[in-house]
Amino acid sequence: MRIKNILLFIIAAFMLLENTANAKEKDSNTNKKEEGYNFTIIKDIPCSPVENQYSSGTCWVFSGLSFFESEMMRLNKPFVNLSEMFVVWHAYNDKAEKMIRMHGHTNFSAGGAFHDVSYVIKKYGIVPESVYSGLNYGENKHIHGEMNEVLKDQVNGILKNKNKKLSTVWKKVINETLSTYLGEIPDNFEYKGEEYTPKSFAKDYVGLNMDDYVEVTSFTHHPYYQKFILEVPDNWLWGEVYNVPLDDMMSIIDNSVDNGYTVAWASDVSEKGFSSSKDGVAVVPVVDTLSMSDTELTKWNSLPDSKKNAKLYSLKKPGKEKKITAEIRQKAFDDYETTDDHGLQIVGTAKDQNGTLYYKVKNSWGDYNKYKGFFFASHPFVRYKTTSIMVNKNAIPLEIKGKLGF
Repeated sequence: MRIKNILLFIIAAFMLLENTANAKEKDSNTNKKEEGYNFTIIKDIPCSPVENQYSSGTCWVFSGLSFFESEMMRLNKPFVNLSEMFVVWHAYNDKAEKMIRMHGHTNFSAGGAFHDVSYVIKKYGIVPESVYSGLNYGENKHIHGEMNEVLKDQVNGILKNKNKKLSTVWKKVINETLSTYLGEIPDNFEYKGEEYTPKSFAKDYVGLNMDDYVEVTSFTHHPYYQKFILEVPDNWLWGEVYNVPLDDMMSIIDNSVDNGYTVAWASDVSEKGFSSSKDGVAVVPVVDTLSMSDTELTKWNSLPDSKKNAKLYSLKKPGKEKKITAEIRQKAFDDYETTDDHGLQIVGTAKDQNGTLYYKVKNSWGDYNKYKGFFFASHPFVRYKTTSIMVNKNAIPLEIKGKLGF
């Protein structure tokens, strides 16, 4: 009896230890699940599949065309994947002409703006991706380093020539380089059994009026409710944007999304709080960890204990963010802390586990993170780092439209 009781006691003890270990493991898994950012989608506007700009500086056309593809979906038009490189060919070609006309005193690079997309569609039309992929140089992804340098050298050579005048073939040189890398621009093509030209496809199949779309920003160095040429290097077309107070700009974004319109979003993504790959978020923490002591960093819970000496953001969970004013935003732009370095698309809204609201953003880096190419940008980040947006004029609140003269 005694030995039996001892055996029973040992078995019970082992069972207790096992249950305790399982409970701890369960608690640990629960805590792990609660770490980081957990999002619940509120508004999800239909958009085309995420694409990959890869090694090309063409985010502006990927996001711009994605915006117009969403507009087609909103209007119940048949989906079509539009050709980014058709737009790039024409934009680069016209950019070269502007560079020559300005005697080299303007920007000539792969970058661009949303109005480049509407400009090309309006002037030259558009074609489907299946008709013009722009991959004519032995790659299956967009790798533009060589092409960019060749074009730059050619334009600089034309500018530096000692003939004291331009030849009659300099434009042909640029045309042929673009066509060598990206492919010949089609004069006409067949799509779903119908014959089109690029212009007729834009008019009859895409069917969007480019005059319905405007760009908006918010800066204090120009009057509100007027247009001005946004002073960023990639604005080679000298495109004008409407300037509104900061709260109005945010109202335009919110009203657009609330009513089923996406927003083409130009932003700076060089902030320490931009962690779309690792954490899937873009935020503006209330503290600047670069100037904090290790003790302060630990209190704010920015860093794991094992990395207290590293002055880096580690976004363990949602935290308090900076309050962004027009003055803070303007200073960042004036000091080159905010630059026009990436084009994206706002396609919805979400909330985190604390109920804080975010915008759902579509990127053009392929399926690169846990959200399959999307991430979530906080309201303070969008207030702070937006350089401009493109929206449908009908998505702008009536009161603001009146002030803009629409």
